[in-house]
Amino acid sequence: MVLPVEPEFEQALNELTQSLQPFLAANPQYQKALDIVQVPERVLQFRVVWEDDNGVPQVNRGFRVQYNSALGPYKGGLRLHPSVNLSILKFLGFEQIFKNALTGLSMGGGKGGSDFDPKGKSDSEIRRFCAAFMGELFRHIGEDTDVPAGDIGTGAREIGFLFGAYKKLKNEFVGMLTGKGLDWGGSFIRPEATGYGLVYFVDHMIAKSCPDFSLKLSTTIVAISGSGNVSQFTALKVIELGATVKSLSDSKGSLIASEGFTKHDILSIGQLKLKGGTLESWAGEQTGNRFTYYAGKRPWTLIPVVHHALPGATQNEVSGEEAEALIAAGVRVIAEGSNMGCTEEAIKVFEDARRAGKGVWYAPGKAANCGGVAVSGLEMAQNSQRLAWTTEEVDTKLKNIMAEAYVQCLNAGSKWSGETLPDGVLPSLLAGANVAGFIKVADAMREQGDWW
Repeated sequence: MVLPVEPEFEQALNELTQSLQPFLAANPQYQKALDIVQVPERVLQFRVVWEDDNGVPQVNRGFRVQYNSALGPYKGGLRLHPSVNLSILKFLGFEQIFKNALTGLSMGGGKGGSDFDPKGKSDSEIRRFCAAFMGELFRHIGEDTDVPAGDIGTGAREIGFLFGAYKKLKNEFVGMLTGKGLDWGGSFIRPEATGYGLVYFVDHMIAKSCPDFSLKLSTTIVAISGSGNVSQFTALKVIELGATVKSLSDSKGSLIASEGFTKHDILSIGQLKLKGGTLESWAGEQTGNRFTYYAGKRPWTLIPVVHHALPGATQNEVSGEEAEALIAAGVRVIAEGSNMGCTEEAIKVFEDARRAGKGVWYAPGKAANCGGVAVSGLEMAQNSQRLAWTTEEVDTKLKNIMAEAYVQCLNAGSKWSGETLPDGVLPSLLAGANVAGFIKVADAMREQGDWW
């Protein structure tokens, strides 16, 4: 059920609907489940009034889309960014339902946030905003109801302020947020989880489709967009394994490393980003000619040879034209670290190349980047048991979850893509992720009486 002002949600719904057509043709009774699952169980919108450092009241819009609770409590991040609106949050919450299903953990789907912009704000202003935001949200969330997490603009600082505000309002210490500090209920590997999980998923794709371009080889070229949490830890894991990362980007432009980024480079960029700095300013501080900065450009057309492309910034950051450029550069694996990172035109380019037997393989974000919410689910489990697992325990569980998500997508894509594939042509992970997640959620909804 799409409203005329919801382009991002319409795009996400169209992608799912198209992927489900072969499955629905064989199982027409599930059409009713699709009709029902696309309508959120609850949408909350509220006013957030907070005081700036000059004592002036400011107002923002707050949202929480509690989309589907068939598999567990609503679970999904809180995004703080000027672009936040209901269409974007519905798209993110809708994707979250099926992403969470692929993890195998007991989590429903939801998303929330505000059009508040943390950039340029003092710590005191952000603290006052978080207190005001939680002053309404606390009525609607809880460890067994809805467990938000971080997202764009919502990092460790904001999670701390939000948790503290909830604790004061409710007078209880419970795991109603994930991404918490390690000393007060957080989990090891949580900051790294989305980036690490993406690389673990990609590793399985490479092993099946193009082992000659293993991440263990320094000759394997990886293009990454973004320079926030997801992109930093994606790059660090790729570098740790041995491949070469040649690009990062931010909202101002792209930074290309002719010989590849080092671990020290990524850590230095991470420190700069915590202070609100830009890649352009970081590049200006470096000596030598290792880096080239391109203002106003994304990285996909700037590298002559690319073996694996990992979008990690935001939605619709790879266009159809850029997808063609990546194929011309020799790309083999495209896996989204961001949610819906590729436009519909780009996905068509990648899927057409796959069907043509060119060895190009695309994985959507709901599968490839589910590691972040998976470790959030593991954090919830640790909170429920009042204990903390070691880094090694959490990392092992994350690897197993990503391996299982890959197998689910591969099997469902092989069975339900509606394609008759000649030998050597890879199955659709796009169809596989959508169908596997949908079946799990739809079956739970039917058993709970949500459709019949």
